[in-house]
Amino acid sequence: MDSDPRSTPTLLVTGGAGFIGSNFVRHVLGVSSFEDLSRQSPGVAADASPLADVRVLNLDALTYAGNPATVAALEGHSRYTFVRGSITDAALVNRLFAEHHIVAVAHFAAESHVDRSIDRPEDFLDTNVMGTFRLLEAARRHWMSLPAAQAEAFRFLHVSTDEVYGTLAPDAPAFTEETAFAPNSPYAASKASSDHFARAFFHTYGLPVLTTNCSNNYGPWQFPEKLIPLMILNALEGQPLPIYGDGGNVRDWLYVEDHCRAILRVIAAGRPGETYNVGGRHERTNLEIVDTLCAALDRLAPRTDGRSYAEQKTFVADRPGHDRRYAVDAGKIERELGWTPQESFESGLEQTLRWYLANRPWCDTVAASKYQGRQRLGLGKG
Repeated sequence: MDSDPRSTPTLLVTGGAGFIGSNFVRHVLGVSSFEDLSRQSPGVAADASPLADVRVLNLDALTYAGNPATVAALEGHSRYTFVRGSITDAALVNRLFAEHHIVAVAHFAAESHVDRSIDRPEDFLDTNVMGTFRLLEAARRHWMSLPAAQAEAFRFLHVSTDEVYGTLAPDAPAFTEETAFAPNSPYAASKASSDHFARAFFHTYGLPVLTTNCSNNYGPWQFPEKLIPLMILNALEGQPLPIYGDGGNVRDWLYVEDHCRAILRVIAAGRPGETYNVGGRHERTNLEIVDTLCAALDRLAPRTDGRSYAEQKTFVADRPGHDRRYAVDAGKIERELGWTPQESFESGLEQTLRWYLANRPWCDTVAASKYQGRQRLGLGKG
């Protein structure tokens, strides 16, 4: 492959050192999360895709949810380049577009933790709204400069969340792409705003933007303050397993590798200007998640005293504005693009648990350097 970055087809991934972004980078490069964390040899992407041979340019600011250890194994890969920086840095973003032959953008970079958005909402406005706007502007200028055939093929994929739709009653139908936005947290409001900007850049300028709104992801490399890794690590350390309210909040859970496959499919075959909901069709209450994890840990890593991890469960005061239920109707992406999740909730959770048991050093490093006292319960996406 030509080593000149200005002539090598390149996929720009923002937030590629975070949870979903890093799994996506690995998926494109064909590097498994379940291999040893040492240097990997170049692989082939699992999905037949126009992006199968592109170079991946990973732009990440390495904030609390991004960590160099998450992508350290990719250093030296012939099709991978890492750049530390923020999507809010317009000069940097414009320079990357000028210096590389970017054929598509997969935009994951975002502040994504709901509790943090309650404490520091301005950070979410800066990154999720202004950062996305600056990235869209840079992409638009780049796209307008391309020859006609390249401009026709260019894609900008904006990764968003089901939380923009608000909350659902217990018996209400799942969110569709036509559901009106009704965000209930600063995080959800910032993502809804970025979704609107993405839509506006398509309708106003013609920029070939696609948007995905996903349900709760889980899997390898997830930051330890999110629900599933938090419960796994607290359980292993003998710490309380904090459950908000009565534990009855319901989420639709999507294994991250299935999400990565969906994103590739949308970039390859989605219709510009369209939104695609991506869900796992696995609704579970938080309490069910914790009970399932405790039972699996009892089997795979039993406590030395022979008692169940379930004894560590504790109920804590609910957070402000806590949405009761999310559920995603993924019928559109299934009908139009032929994507369906490959993992059941049980198989995905088993793989996730085994990964965390096998990769405690990564977890300990991230927890020690980025997150003190994992007492909070995270439900954001990334």
